[in-house]
Parts: sequence; C-alpha cells; structure tokens
Amino acid sequence: MDYWLINSFCAFLLCVLFAGILIPQILLVAFRRNLFDEPDPRKIHKGAVPRLGGIAFTPVVCFSVALLLGINSLLGFAGVEESLIIDSTSITFGFCSLFTLYLVGMADDLVGVRYRAKFVVQIFCAVLLIAGGLWLHGLCGVLFIDNLVWWIGIPLTIIVIVYVVNSINLIDGIDGLASGLSSAALIIYGIGFFMYGQYLFAMISFATLGVLVPFFYYNVFGDVNKRKKIFMGDTGSLTIGLILSFLSLELYNVASLGCVVYGTNAFILAFSPLLIPCLDVVRVFLHRIRRHRNPFLPDKTHIHHKLLALGLKPRVCMVTIVLIALAISVISIVLSRYIEVNILLIIIIGFWTGVNVWLSNRIAKKGGDAKK
Repeated sequence: MDYWLINSFCAFLLCVLFAGILIPQILLVAFRRNLFDEPDPRKIHKGAVPRLGGIAFTPVVCFSVALLLGINSLLGFAGVEESLIIDSTSITFGFCSLFTLYLVGMADDLVGVRYRAKFVVQIFCAVLLIAGGLWLHGLCGVLFIDNLVWWIGIPLTIIVIVYVVNSINLIDGIDGLASGLSSAALIIYGIGFFMYGQYLFAMISFATLGVLVPFFYYNVFGDVNKRKKIFMGDTGSLTIGLILSFLSLELYNVASLGCVVYGTNAFILAFSPLLIPCLDVVRVFLHRIRRHRNPFLPDKTHIHHKLLALGLKPRVCMVTIVLIALAISVISIVLSRYIEVNILLIIIIGFWTGVNVWLSNRIAKKGGDAKK
C-alpha cells in the first residue's frame, strides 16, 4: 500500500505541475485568438474571460498516469502490471469515452454544439463505459431494491452517467464551485478506493484532483485585468463529470460486490459525493417545468444564484456550498452504517429541500423589504 501511496502522491504532483505549466499557455493562446466567455445579464463575471481551462484536464491526467505506470513497469513493479491486466477493460473503454467527450466539449467551447447533439454523444460515452463492465447490478437497498436485471440496470446506468455529467456542467455557475465540489468528491473517491485496495483507481482520483488545483487557483484568485483568470468551459465540466461518473460506478461495483468496509452502504459511499449537484439539477428542472419553461435553457435558479441573491459574495457562496456538500457526504457515509438507506436518503433530500425553501423565503422577504 505504501508503494501505491507514493504513486498516487506523484500522480497528484505531476498533474499540479503539468497543469500549472499548461494553463498559462492556454491563457496566452485564448487572448491572442480572442476566445472569451463574454459577460451577459445571466452571468456574474465582469470582463472577457477565456473559457478553455478544461482543455488541460484530460491530456494532463492521462499523460501523468500513463507516465507513472510506464516508469513503474520499467522498474519491474509487478503490482502495476497485475492491476492493468485486471482493470484493463474498464480503463481502456473509460479512456475512449473520456477522449470522445473531451473532443465534443472542446468543439462546444470553440464553435458551439447543440445540447441535443451533446446528449447523443454523452449517451454514446455511457455505452462505452458499460462496454467496459461498468453498470449498476443493484441498488444496495435503495427503493428496497438489491439486484437489477441487465435490461433495467444498463438503461439506468446510462441515465445516471448522463445525469451526473450534466449536473457538474450545470453547477458550474460561479468561480471555483464545480472544481471545488469535484475536488471534494475526488478526495472521498481516492480514500474509498484505497480502503478497498483498488489502488489504480485511487491514483486516477488523485491525478484528477491534482489537475484541478492550479485551475482552481487561476479560476478563483486570477485577476481579469492581468489576464490571469480562466474558466473550465464545457470541455472541463463535461470531462470532469464523466470521470466522476466513471469513478463512482467503479467504486460502487467494488463496494457492492466485495466486502462492505466498516458497514458502509455502497450506494451512499459511491454517490453521496455527487448529491448536491445532482439534487440541485432536479430542483432546478422541476422549477422550470412548473413555470412552463424549457428545462434545458439556463436561468438564475441554482443554489448559488439564491445565495448571491441574499447578498453573499461569490467566493463565500462557493465555500459555503462546497463545505455543505463535503459535510453531507461524510456524515451520510458514517450514518449509512446505522440508518437504513431509504430513511437516510429521505433525511438528506428533506434537509436540502428545507434549505432551498428557507433561502427562497429569505429572498422573498428581502425583496419585500426592499420595496417598502
């Protein structure tokens, strides 16, 4: 295990280094070619900001992981070759899926892609992951369902993958929010994979975390006037969403088919890190449908928009949401040892609904006070 800890730490450092080198070059190209995300009434940023930060994510992660695996193989560490043989199918199909969505995301950031076309590609990417052996064989007691037949499990897996990918994409509304939520999830996944002895996937988790660190710095602390600020764009949010889908399904399969570590429910362990963006998307979609709006067209009804409406600064909103998401995930994982999973999910959904109702009431009251 110490050997894999070193590998994971090196993967993290390499991704921090390579992304830290690549992102300034992307900024330079973006300003030379005028590739910006221009401000509009729905967006909160001021000034022209490049939206191509996500271009660095996939190449850096894949290169860093492949480089370390190659070095380990040259040095004769048998554990690497064994892991590659065991997980070769899911890894290869996962990388094919990742690069497919990476190219579509890049096309969307550069020239624009219709959301229907993106959905088709996301479904294709989900099929690739399923071909690699990643699909939901059961729900570990959620809705009192333990096992699923393939003709239910496979379509459900496609829905879950597309859902998670778009959740990360849609939550990317203020600086550092998508990358912060993703980083919190990746930390939990990395630790979870180590708990189950799936060290190669832990390495991928920490490598992806590493690539988000320099991006987070430029995204949150970068100065627009000094041309040091950047967004991840669809290239970043879609590929990070797919990586999180891949890791969550892998961890779920390992946890549900193997021994349960410390009595933790496998479903909660795998998917609780994604609950906040996923629940927020459901609430926003239902809100748009109730108001007879297209659920796929953007508006200002996400959780971060509500916090901004209360007068909180964007950075405070981001930190608040990330901390809440991290707390909910950790507490849920611990409580899943003692509370039945359906009751636990009802508590989580009830809490999140209560938070949103309270925020809506505070916003309405603030608006009423302002009119007075």
